[in-house]
Amino acid sequence: MFREVATAGGLEVQLVYYRGDSQCAASRWTTDTNHLTKIMTGIMCRAGHTQLRKVLTHAQKETRLLKVGALIFIGDALEEEPDEVIPEAHELGRLGVPAFLFQEGDDRKVEQVFREIAGVTKGAYCRFDPGAARQLAELLKAVAVYAVGGLTALAARKDAGAVKLLGQLK
Repeated sequence: MFREVATAGGLEVQLVYYRGDSQCAASRWTTDTNHLTKIMTGIMCRAGHTQLRKVLTHAQKETRLLKVGALIFIGDALEEEPDEVIPEAHELGRLGVPAFLFQEGDDRKVEQVFREIAGVTKGAYCRFDPGAARQLAELLKAVAVYAVGGLTALAARKDAGAVKLLGQLK
């Protein structure tokens, strides 16, 4: 996944993750995909509720320090109430950070909230099939291309990920 993002070039990535009921952490910003992979493979899952609100507020804080080009969120569930996360998405949109939400599965409530977040931030929403690693990799690469080169760079690509995102970003 991180290798796909790295192929866009010139992109710094920060991994933000949550687990359990209260832990939400972020890596340092890096272009080193080996470092990100090491962090990702070292994370042990713990049961708990989603913490999307914390991810959104973290992205707000980071972009106030140094402009964040895009937020990517990959998830399959949302236990938080929409009125807890949508205002944070509005603020992220006001700051100019598009959110790209990729949903595994087909929970309609999750889809509705993810679509709304994508809409208010001028990002995009896409669903992918469970286990569809190639499809997710294409979407991540398309977001990386967009974050580095904007709509022009994304429009120059003709792969499935770019086409899916362009349909929502124009």
